[in-house]
Amino acid sequence: MAQLFAPLTIRNVTLHNRIVMSPMCMYSCPDKDGTVNDWHKTHYTTRAVGQVGLIIVEASAVTPQGRISEQDLGIWSDEHIPGLTELVRLVHGQGAKIGIQIAHAGRKSTVSGPIVAPSAIAFDSKYKLPEEMTLEQIHETIGAFIAAAKRAAAAGFDVIEIHAAHGYLINQFLSPLANKRTDEYGGDAERRYRFLKEVLDGVRAVWEGPLFVRVSANEYHPEGNDIRQYVQYAEYMKQQGADLIDCSSGSVVPYPINIYPGYQIPLSEAIRSGAGLLTGAVGLITEPAHAEEVIAGGRADLVFLARELLRDPYWPRRAAKELKHELKPPKQYERGWL
Repeated sequence: MAQLFAPLTIRNVTLHNRIVMSPMCMYSCPDKDGTVNDWHKTHYTTRAVGQVGLIIVEASAVTPQGRISEQDLGIWSDEHIPGLTELVRLVHGQGAKIGIQIAHAGRKSTVSGPIVAPSAIAFDSKYKLPEEMTLEQIHETIGAFIAAAKRAAAAGFDVIEIHAAHGYLINQFLSPLANKRTDEYGGDAERRYRFLKEVLDGVRAVWEGPLFVRVSANEYHPEGNDIRQYVQYAEYMKQQGADLIDCSSGSVVPYPINIYPGYQIPLSEAIRSGAGLLTGAVGLITEPAHAEEVIAGGRADLVFLARELLRDPYWPRRAAKELKHELKPPKQYERGWL
């Protein structure tokens, strides 16, 4: 058996293969209310039909002001639960597992009105200047992540992923490039970690299922965090009950990155071996043989595909064919998948 198609059990959830659809913003809530609509139902369910093992729904904001854009999905209100529940039902109906990424954009939010961040520093000249968060706002936002986790449980999701990457709010707290605070949420590495620590503790207290954290495990800037710091952070997260680190990189500040197929896999490998924690590899992984090497070589436990699954919702079929693995097609597609 190709290792890419080996099942993996995390806590109480078994994935039927190691192929994951990365969370990708769809900017498809035209009413700006953050609710699921027909686009989301079609988009995510199609990848379940395509035999993706785990689908992670796009960054869903824990507060209205925490959206990346005003067209993003939300999970800040109980009014979002019915649409999310229906999305879970549709994906489960096609045999896949489904997770949701809960997020706050911080200083990278483009919504109307004021935005907030650990420190009053804009991402760049094109972004608004955020307000520095008060301690009350910090505690309220931690509470919003916990409330979002409760809603994810109510909707029936299999996995929660906390978004602590790509320069969004939690990443801003972690990074010395964006966090210039001098209180208990800023300064040395442990104090910068405190916001994520309290989010993790709060979410784990209300969520029994698999808990992933997406991180930017290298900020590339000489004064930013690198993989050594993130191995330490991963050790903290493991102690708090995180099950898997989804290893991305960059985007906390504008800085050039040398991008090539699999450029982030060494980050996954370092955290997997250094912290003894399951990891997911992401970053221009498009070829089945490459994905198989990542899993079979012990460099990651899951392979996260993003744009490749936008181009080809049935990528698992191609992978099975190239890796000579027998993949049972949906009954309705048996004649076409022969």
